[in-house]
Amino acid sequence: MYSSKYLELLVEELKKLPSVGQKSAQRLAMYLLKAPKEEALRLADAIRVVKERVGVCGLCGNFSEQDPCLICSDPQRDAAVLCVVEQAVDVLALERTAHFRGRYHVLGGALSPLEGTHPEDLRIQPLLQRLQSGEIREVILATNPNVAGEATALYLSRLLTPIGLKVTRIARGVPMGSDLEYSDLVTLARALEGRREID
Repeated sequence: MYSSKYLELLVEELKKLPSVGQKSAQRLAMYLLKAPKEEALRLADAIRVVKERVGVCGLCGNFSEQDPCLICSDPQRDAAVLCVVEQAVDVLALERTAHFRGRYHVLGGALSPLEGTHPEDLRIQPLLQRLQSGEIREVILATNPNVAGEATALYLSRLLTPIGLKVTRIARGVPMGSDLEYSDLVTLARALEGRREID
């Protein structure tokens, strides 16, 4: 029982966030309550603005303030190379590397029949429509290295290879700074498969 119904309401809303349980929600609520008013209101304003102004790019499915998004409309990016990812957060991760200069396609998830996610639930049809332009030469499948991600990559490769495109999969390997003895067998096998000549 809280001393304030507003505090209780805040805790209940915070608990709806991913990975936030009762204790974390209480800590966050207390932090916000003790924070300077301007700081808490800046957070509230940032949430309001993002909900009002950020939408989805009609071409790639990434979050954006404009349609098409900045990446899709950038003439400096290689329109012939398309990187297919599961979620918009994956675009952020790849962009942080500053190594990919092509464009993206966000599927909006991964195939998982047990969880009720089938091909028609993903943005596969818009992907096929993008490929009809003939502008794209290579599709990089950058789905997650888990069962659903691997199933999605396999499904897409079987769908796209007959079209005559170059279909590639991001390499998997041993993380920098780790020891081989602690790596799982799948990671080690992928690292061996993805080996390349030393320059």
